[in-house]
Amino acid sequence: MWLDLLTNPVVIAVVILLVLAMCRLNVVFSIIIAALTGGLWGGLKMYFANGGSRSLAAIGHESVALVQSTLGAFSKGLGNGAGIAFDYAMLGAFSIVISRSGLTELLAKSLMKMLNKDAGRKHITICKYALLFILTLIAMSSQNLIPVHIAFIPILIPSLLQIFNRFQLDRRAVACILTFGLITPYMFLPFGFGYIYLNKILIGNLADNGLAIAPEMVMKAMAIPAAGMLFGLLTAIFFTYRKPRLYDQSKIEAVSPTDVEIQPRKVIAGVAAILIGFAAQMFLKSLFVASLAAVLVFVIARIISLRDTQDVFVQGVYLMGGIGIVMIAAQGFAEVMKATGGVDELVDITARGLGNNRGVAVFMMLFIGLLITMGIGSSFSTVPLIAAIYVPLCMKMGISPLATLSIVGVAGALGDAGSPVSESVLGPTAGLNADGQHDHIYDSALPTFIHFNIPLLIFGWIAGMIL
Repeated sequence: MWLDLLTNPVVIAVVILLVLAMCRLNVVFSIIIAALTGGLWGGLKMYFANGGSRSLAAIGHESVALVQSTLGAFSKGLGNGAGIAFDYAMLGAFSIVISRSGLTELLAKSLMKMLNKDAGRKHITICKYALLFILTLIAMSSQNLIPVHIAFIPILIPSLLQIFNRFQLDRRAVACILTFGLITPYMFLPFGFGYIYLNKILIGNLADNGLAIAPEMVMKAMAIPAAGMLFGLLTAIFFTYRKPRLYDQSKIEAVSPTDVEIQPRKVIAGVAAILIGFAAQMFLKSLFVASLAAVLVFVIARIISLRDTQDVFVQGVYLMGGIGIVMIAAQGFAEVMKATGGVDELVDITARGLGNNRGVAVFMMLFIGLLITMGIGSSFSTVPLIAAIYVPLCMKMGISPLATLSIVGVAGALGDAGSPVSESVLGPTAGLNADGQHDHIYDSALPTFIHFNIPLLIFGWIAGMIL
């Protein structure tokens, strides 16, 4: 079993992806190399498993065919990510017009007034943790109450960088706050994106595989894992990243000026754009239509001209296009991994060789989920892949429906934090690295991996054992 796990093409590809990314190779380049390596290895593994011996000429032709099929699968996956990239480009335009409203500068100036030069250490500490608490609520609201996902990050965070520096706040703590707010609500609260993940995807796939679950069981099943996420967040804020950390103020001022003129007309237009964009997303379920509606509010209010929309879109693409390209490449990676059969093999490994040892079985189910989500970067895509095997396995071992719900839900969510290709990690980097002082891998991916995946694995295992 362990040999199969170590030689699995998904495991090999994910390890290569993480190693290359940690060596600071561009994430997109890392994804391409990892996908090609995993695809070629998967084909070679299947070749040797069939016990074939070929002539050199035949091996050459088969190798070329294998490379072509891997590239074909990768290209097919790229097409699947086009819609995601388009949404992000439009979200970038949305962010640009809101940034011109003065809303974020108004918030920043209000906070700066609270922190006058005579403010004592106790006052600064209170304001610091009050700000962190507000950021946590905003991030959580982006998934449930006002489901704008990561769109708020490049709008809000750059304007707060000066405040962070005044607090001498370690941005890694902020990255953990944002990632916590992007993940925990959808895996615990059945509203907004949580309704999609919990009620539609999780309960739906369990039902498709023979396990009927009542919607009211969801929060009870996911309460312990959510507590693990909270434990990781509190550890990051009050222990790991509590020490002061200073950043280059001149670089911050270049992206977060304090002398921006705030005009009431623009602020009102900004509020109106947010409300209309929110309504468009809620009723039409379309991010790009919501973004377009917000831009048109500024055009109608004559804050930007029709000609200015060209500049708005270009800046939006520059702001969020990088995330879109990563997500496109991640879709190509996921398609290659599926084509190798490595995902199915990982799930099968969980079902084989575990006997009736519930503790080992629960751990392996969660760990395999972590590997899959780390690779494809989407917990929403992981659940359908694993439910077909996990549900029958849990039923065979006598694991309760509540525990099964928790196991599959946590196995899907594991890896969303810490994956270099996850929106929940790319989003925080997009805001915190506005001045070029926040590294995607070492300041976003690694801190969120350590503080969320490890507690979620432990608390998820506990839930799978006691529920």
